[in-house]
Amino acid sequence: MSEQVKPIQKILFGSPGTGKSYQVREIAKNELHIPFDEDTKTLRNTIKTVFHPEYTYADFMGKLLLLTQNGSIIYKFYPGHFLHILGMAYKALIDGSDKNFLLIIDELNRGNAAAIFGTVFQLLDRESDGWSSYEVDISDMELFGLLEVMGLKPIIGSDGSIDVNANGMKPSYQKYFEDTASKLNDTNDSSKRVCSLLKYRQIKIPKNLSIIATINTSDESIYYLDSAFKRRWDWEYVNSPSGKFNIFDVPSELRFDRLIIHNQEKELWAYYVVGINEFIKSNYQSIRRVEDKQIGWWFIKPEDGKVEFQQVKDKLMFYLWDSVFTRDKKALEKFLCTDETKPIKLIQYSDFLDSMEDFMDQVYQLGKAKFFDSDY
Repeated sequence: MSEQVKPIQKILFGSPGTGKSYQVREIAKNELHIPFDEDTKTLRNTIKTVFHPEYTYADFMGKLLLLTQNGSIIYKFYPGHFLHILGMAYKALIDGSDKNFLLIIDELNRGNAAAIFGTVFQLLDRESDGWSSYEVDISDMELFGLLEVMGLKPIIGSDGSIDVNANGMKPSYQKYFEDTASKLNDTNDSSKRVCSLLKYRQIKIPKNLSIIATINTSDESIYYLDSAFKRRWDWEYVNSPSGKFNIFDVPSELRFDRLIIHNQEKELWAYYVVGINEFIKSNYQSIRRVEDKQIGWWFIKPEDGKVEFQQVKDKLMFYLWDSVFTRDKKALEKFLCTDETKPIKLIQYSDFLDSMEDFMDQVYQLGKAKFFDSDY
């Protein structure tokens, strides 16, 4: 049994590769006490989704889809990501469990969040006990999907009523939740609360359900998040690696990984990451929102302790060219020019790639200078 804790409603934001997804996992494990399956590398009691421009309220809450079964055309309601995790949390409360549940939303700002949340937006206001301050009504189909997730085997009658197939009996869902509430002991307040809500076809976010979202701040092709939506969340900035470092400030998984160029082992990859960010910061006057353009430790994921030159070429160099210095290449030209009598001119991307080794050598020097105890 997990310890009941205060639910979390938080947005983690920062540059690419800063480890926002890793941070979500650590919060889930350490603060919500949600088990992590080492075999599958996944969190239990968790539903994860990614917002994108085509993601809708129907994907979030549920939708009716047309299917062909045994030559006949039928309609089936599929609970959305939010309805699914809500049903899991409700079932746990009715069962008397103190497990915590988590909805993870990656790339929150790549979808129209206000439209996707729809009426659920009102549920984001929470009381000190962790429950939503207000309730919202749901449709018959949404109720049907919620009951399915809870394992209650709902049945739609010929008159459109919804019954529950329980122990060979088929009471209406109102009668079922009345009877269930009457059997609960007086200390099981949360279970009674769930029964009361569903009896009247209403929902609230319960105390055992947390929501954590992530935002990649370097992505400019995003939907606007209005202030009313923003204020219903806690915000946590996941910083990029820059400033003074000791080698042991580097994540242990990446601490001794090295860059490989033409099959030759070069210096610690951590030096290059810090050097890239120092170079980006030094050009703050020409880069808009410079804190969003830096890279994190995991921008490129090493394999077997190595970062191959091709990975840098395919991902990092293009990111710098297309996203960081997209409007003005003069900073790159100046950085690469070591002899004023031989100016560098970057007309096209291939010119930048031709100077790639020189560029990496220079950012390495910038990065190494920031490690005050580099003789590990």
